[in-house]
Order: sequence, then C-alpha cells, then structure tokens
Amino acid sequence: MSEDQNPSRDGKGQTREQHIHRAESGNRNPYQNPDGGVTTTGHLWDDDLADFNNQPPRWWMLGLTASLIWVVVYWLFYPSVPVPSSNTYFKGLGGWSAIKEMEAEKSEVDAVRGKYEAKLKDLTPTVILADSDLTEYVKRSGKVLFGDNCAACHGTNGVGTRDKEGLFAPVLNDDDWLYGGKIDDIYTTISGGRQGMMVAHKDSLSETQIIDVAKYVKALSEGKGDSEPAGKKVFMESDCTACHGADAKGMQAMGSANLTDKIWRFDGSLEGIKQTIAYGVNSGDPKTRVAIMPSFTEAGKLSDADIKKLAVYVYKFGGGQADAPAAPAQAAAEAAAPAVAAK
Repeated sequence: MSEDQNPSRDGKGQTREQHIHRAESGNRNPYQNPDGGVTTTGHLWDDDLADFNNQPPRWWMLGLTASLIWVVVYWLFYPSVPVPSSNTYFKGLGGWSAIKEMEAEKSEVDAVRGKYEAKLKDLTPTVILADSDLTEYVKRSGKVLFGDNCAACHGTNGVGTRDKEGLFAPVLNDDDWLYGGKIDDIYTTISGGRQGMMVAHKDSLSETQIIDVAKYVKALSEGKGDSEPAGKKVFMESDCTACHGADAKGMQAMGSANLTDKIWRFDGSLEGIKQTIAYGVNSGDPKTRVAIMPSFTEAGKLSDADIKKLAVYVYKFGGGQADAPAAPAQAAAEAAAPAVAAK
C-alpha cells in the first residue's frame, strides 16, 4: 500500500520494516503498534512478530504488593538476621523460637506421660506386665528406647544381627534364651549386663578330640548324637557336661548354650564349632569368640524406669517365658497400703 493509498499515514497495511523506517524518518516511536497504538519491546521474531509492552493485570500487581508486605511482616515478627558486631541475632517482635515451641510440646507430652511414669517408678517389671494399661504404655514408649539403645546390636524388633562369625547379637523375639526369658531375667540382663565365658580347649584336648566333639555337637543339633560315639565319649569325660549338662541342653544360670537345638550363637558349621571349642568364648585368647552384653546401669545411660520399660518391651516381642502371674498394679498397691501404715 503506497502513501497515496494510505493518505492518513497510520501505518496500516505496511510491513514491519516499512513501519519502523517510516516512524524513524518521521521522528516517531519506531515500536508503536501500527494497529492499536500499543508499544512493543522492540524484539522481532520471524520478521514481523513482536511482544507488546502491556502492563501486568491489576490482580497480579495487587498480589505482588501483598506478598512484599507479607515478607516484611514475617521478617519483623520471627527471628531473622544476625546482629552485626555481636554474637546474637534479631529475635523478632513475636518472641518465637523453635526451642520454646519444642519445650511447650514436650510439656504437653510429659503431662500425658506423667501419670504412667509415676506408677512405673515404684513397680517391678512383673507388676507392670500384669497391668494392661501400663503394658500398653510401655510398648509404645519402649519402642523409642529400644531403637536408641538396643537396635544397633539386636536389630529392629529384636531380629538379631549377624557377622562373619554368626550372630553378632542374639535374636530377642524367639523363645531361646541363654540366661532365661522370664521378665525378671530380662530385666537383670539389661540392668547388669552379661558376659559368659567358655574356656579354650586347644591345650586340654587334642586336635582329634576337638574334631570328634565338634562332629558330636553338630550331630546333636540334627538329632543324630548317637551317630558320633567318639565325640560323645570326649564330651562326657571332659568338662563339657559341667556347663552344658549331661543332656547338652545348657544351663541358664551359667548362660551356657543348648546344643541340641538348631539355634547357634556363633557359626554353626563344623569349622565354626571347632573354633569355638578350641578358643572358647571371652577366654582371653586372641582368637576367642567375643560376646558381651553391656550393663546399662553401669553405663548410666538409662534410668531404672527406662530399664524396666525395655524389659517389658523385649518380653512383649513374643519370646518371653511365662512366669507366675503377678497381681495387677492397683491390687499390689492396695495390698501394700496396710503394711506401710503398720510401720
């Protein structure tokens, strides 16, 4: 379209290049939209495509302004930046802190737990186990204690852990116990620890005798003890029966293992059994098996109430051995009341 065809010279019908050239020659804004009078950013794509330079919508500007105000209010109300030349920070006009919030929440939890903790303090594990409410509370609170203090060795939920020598720490959810699985036995184990000992027999028995006894012990676990008469003879005539008993079922008072089942504290292969017999357990020999349960009382990590919680929690894994039933906590307290008054 020529100038004669477009006498108003409004730019309509022109290409972009023609419009810019005409605007520049006429000292006008070269980025004026020829159709609507709206300016553009000046960037061109595909010869004649340009971005309009429109203002953002009003709702968007209002939202941006509100966001800026919110940032300023938040920054003033809550702790924010360090104070220059001092070992402190701007604490905020609201006085909030994560520590204060944690302490407030902890106070709420302690208030709920308080009535249970007060009862636990003076009760035995047997009485706690007889009280359904206390037992349920201990099962819930004991989970955290077990995870923090026991799971590293005994595994989550007491499944035990293994290393190249067998069980690193015993399984707690079965019914096989070295020192007894009654609630008071478990409490004693956690409180005082355990460190059993098996002497090394490398100097008292010959290599042949050690092999014979190892074969006999292996056969015992498979129900075939009579198939190894040579090993049985050595077992009966040596000091093995003093700890494991003539029936080889072990003695819980000594923490000696039951050799007639298929549960192995250490490597249950023939070579593993030979090593245990030859070098013992906690015997002091460089090649001995090491099996130590620490005393949580001596360590000072847990209170007596925490130890009682752990005892009940481990017992409730399902492998605890039944004991004589105890009176519920309330009945025990009522029975003790007259005795106290008589003193």
